[in-house]
Amino acid sequence: MIRAVLDANIYISTCLRPNGPPGRVLHFLLEDQAFHLVGSAAIFDEVRRGLNYPRVKRYHALSAEEIDRWVIALALIAEPTEGSLKLRAVDRDPDDDKYLVAALEGRAGHLVSGDSDLLELHEYRGVRIVTANEFLHILKKTST
Repeated sequence: MIRAVLDANIYISTCLRPNGPPGRVLHFLLEDQAFHLVGSAAIFDEVRRGLNYPRVKRYHALSAEEIDRWVIALALIAEPTEGSLKLRAVDRDPDDDKYLVAALEGRAGHLVSGDSDLLELHEYRGVRIVTANEFLHILKKTST
């Protein structure tokens, strides 16, 4: 089965536009169990922070408590990784390295992101870095 790490922007986009590609990726996870989710505390902390940013909060109606519950639920679904691997792969935004660390530690074959700094890598040590639309196409191919 496919193992994947989702960038915080995928989770945040899902809250803002549930019917968009990121929301459909989460649907494949939650409704169809179409892939194994891999994550880390650092990733879920970023999701929580991102959803609480004032510029993001104005686009959703979630309370801080609802955000916390949702993030905790996602973290419980995900296979956790330590986040202890040291690497430097994303020159323009080293904070994005946490996604590749989670993917490598969790033996994930895919990292789903909307971040151009990650997407321009295309692949890193066997981890394919794809958009939500590309990942949907992969999921649909494997489910038939």
